[in-house]
Amino acid sequence: MMCNLNTSIMGGKFKFSIDRGGTFTDIYAKCPNGKVHVMKLLSVDPINYSDAPREGIRRILETETGKSMPQSEPIDSSYIEWIRMGTTVATNALLERKGERMALLITRGFKDLLHIGNQARPKIFDLEIVTPDVLYEEVMEIDCRVINLKCEKCDQLTSIWDDKPIVQGVTGEDILILKQIDETALKNDLISLRSKGIKSIAVALMHSYTYNEHERIVGRIGKEVGFEHVSLSHEVMPMVKIVPRGYTACADAYLTPHIKKYIEGFASGFKDNLKDVNILFMQSDGGLTPMNSFNGSRAILSGPAGGVVGYTATTPYKPVIGFDMGGTSTDVSRYDGAFEHVFESITAGVTIQAPQLDINTVAAGGGSRLFFRSGLFIVGPESAGAHPGPTCYRKGGPLTVTDANLVLGRLLPEYFPSIFGQTEDMPLNKEASLKEFEALTIEVNNFVRLQSGSSNLMTLEEVAMGFIRVANESMCRPIRALTQARGYDTRQHTLACFGGAGGQHACAIARSLGINRVVIHKYAGILSAYGMACADVVHEVQEPCALTYDIGKMFV
Repeated sequence: MMCNLNTSIMGGKFKFSIDRGGTFTDIYAKCPNGKVHVMKLLSVDPINYSDAPREGIRRILETETGKSMPQSEPIDSSYIEWIRMGTTVATNALLERKGERMALLITRGFKDLLHIGNQARPKIFDLEIVTPDVLYEEVMEIDCRVINLKCEKCDQLTSIWDDKPIVQGVTGEDILILKQIDETALKNDLISLRSKGIKSIAVALMHSYTYNEHERIVGRIGKEVGFEHVSLSHEVMPMVKIVPRGYTACADAYLTPHIKKYIEGFASGFKDNLKDVNILFMQSDGGLTPMNSFNGSRAILSGPAGGVVGYTATTPYKPVIGFDMGGTSTDVSRYDGAFEHVFESITAGVTIQAPQLDINTVAAGGGSRLFFRSGLFIVGPESAGAHPGPTCYRKGGPLTVTDANLVLGRLLPEYFPSIFGQTEDMPLNKEASLKEFEALTIEVNNFVRLQSGSSNLMTLEEVAMGFIRVANESMCRPIRALTQARGYDTRQHTLACFGGAGGQHACAIARSLGINRVVIHKYAGILSAYGMACADVVHEVQEPCALTYDIGKMFV
């Protein structure tokens, strides 16, 4: 789809599309007179501001209206018509395990179900199997039980059916209510759990995808006793299989309160808490949703999803590979006339069953750190982030891919935003990067002398280029996984390059993959933010279904 914003910009207010990334926050603003104002800010810069998206809005409004808007005062939201935002808040909370303290409530007898998981062993010959950490810190068993008669009917159970009610689930299946919930006992148990300081719970009961009454009872009582957030698995993901459904409910209970806190903090910096402003957030599936509907399980790819919408709206060639290289990571995807979705993914060891755009991420971005270990050049996965950032950001940070590009002359300080230093008006510090690379080059050459006695020493530029080649190969791998591994020829694709660091690597990536066309849009540096201005508001509905599959009828 092509996006034409000109038909909607002639109103009297500002419209903001914002991508809050791990390193930079990108802002695309449409002014009432039709002018476009773009801005980049460090996502984390505590010396100069507390929240990058809010600070960007303040600066743009102040510049375009000519009215003073001090940081210490709430921003006048009467100038704003809408704000659309994608954020890595949920992703970072999951990666760093900084979500809300939460507990899992599950059917009695299944306390360890999510810890056991599906027992998948991706590395089958690994002698030390490390199971992913669970997100919950407490487990409470709910003494109730229902049985799906279609699945579990057997002669041994016949004796207990006579006096037990049988109801029909939403899928049409017959459900035997073996044991009802004792609400008084449940309330006492929940009060005890709440007294431990836990504010969020995830409820995952057997067969709740078709019979959800027991989960509703638990949720109602949970709110009555003071839990601030309750995630019911049949609402988060009403699908069969309790393990992925339970994981998704836990992710929602773990991340949604964290997101709500961020949203409340963001809104608190405006007059009337943005009450009259239409605020939409980008979901992992590429659609926008209202602020009060934005939840953790659908926010994992919030930022990258905006980039996918952006390049599909601005690239006329198909098929196309999206190459989004930011400061923290690189996201790649493929588009051939329709968005490609996956409905189950694993992020930071957590299985999430929710619709997401098919985006592969590799920890190689402009801020990825450079290491020399045992004769190997290593890039990432650790990132310098926005604070302290790369060495050249003037905060005493480590060497990164950005520093390598800077010393090689691929990054010109005079064309890079001068937003560094305590006064936020200084350019990149190339001298600091050169000094650190000189020390690293000495370390590399000392290793070469000790190991081989060779006198063929590397120059500073060769060391920097070595790291660039390693980073390029790391970014080619997920592209090959999306194309060649699925039977697509990369040579028939166009490479859509965007992200703050994409232009420094696009030609080398295209050369490695045999691609002969690279498209770089004028808003490539902020394309994820621009994509949110092009995205549609979506409403999703998923319903469980139980039907008899008769293969014989297919051939009649």
